[in-house]
Parts: sequence; structure tokens; C-alpha cells
Amino acid sequence: MTNIIDFVARILISALFLLNGFFKISNYDGTVGWMEGFGIPGILIIPAIILEIVGPILIILGYKAKIAAGLLSLFCIATAVIFHNDFSDQMQLGSFLKNVALAGGFLFIFVNGTKNFSLDKKF
Repeated sequence: MTNIIDFVARILISALFLLNGFFKISNYDGTVGWMEGFGIPGILIIPAIILEIVGPILIILGYKAKIAAGLLSLFCIATAVIFHNDFSDQMQLGSFLKNVALAGGFLFIFVNGTKNFSLDKKF
């Protein structure tokens, strides 16, 4: 049962990033403009998209999940600090806390790894 819960948890924590990665592709110009509005070079959208698509897939498959989770944790903290730092806005505060909480979930995977339903355990 623990293996199934671990697998489902990896899917749940990864789904948001996987979907957002594809959203960034479909709304590429809008996302670049949004990032540049915060002073972030638009070219950084490319590594963000790669991380948001490849990272969750690796975590779901349980292949190099610790590395992917560590990188996504750093990504969550960076996006929280850069894009969600207006704490006078309730929505921004909520987004900041959501990113921090997700970083914590990814750190849990980074520290503990995956259970038996993973490619890392098969090899």
C-alpha cells in the first residue's frame, strides 16, 4: 500500500508543473512578456519549460527523482521570491505559500527518494 501511495503522491505533486510547462509552450509570447515585466530575461522561459516538463516526468517514473525533486524545489523557491512577493495581495501571498509548500514536498522526495514503484528501484 505504501508503494501505491508514494506513486500517487508523485503524480499529484508533479501534475501542476507538467501542465504549467505545456501551458507555457502554448502561451509562449504571453509568458515571456509576463516574465520580462518582472525584470527576468525572456530567454529563461526555455529552461523553465524544460524543467517543468522533464522534472515531473522523471519524478512520476521514479528515475533520478531525487535530482529532479531537488531542482524543482529550488525552482519553487525562486519563483515564490521573484513572482509572488507582494504580500499585501492575498492571492500573491497564497501563491507564495503554495510554492513554498510544494518546495517542501519536493524536498521530501529529495531526502527520501521513491518507493518500489520507480525505475530507480528496478535498476
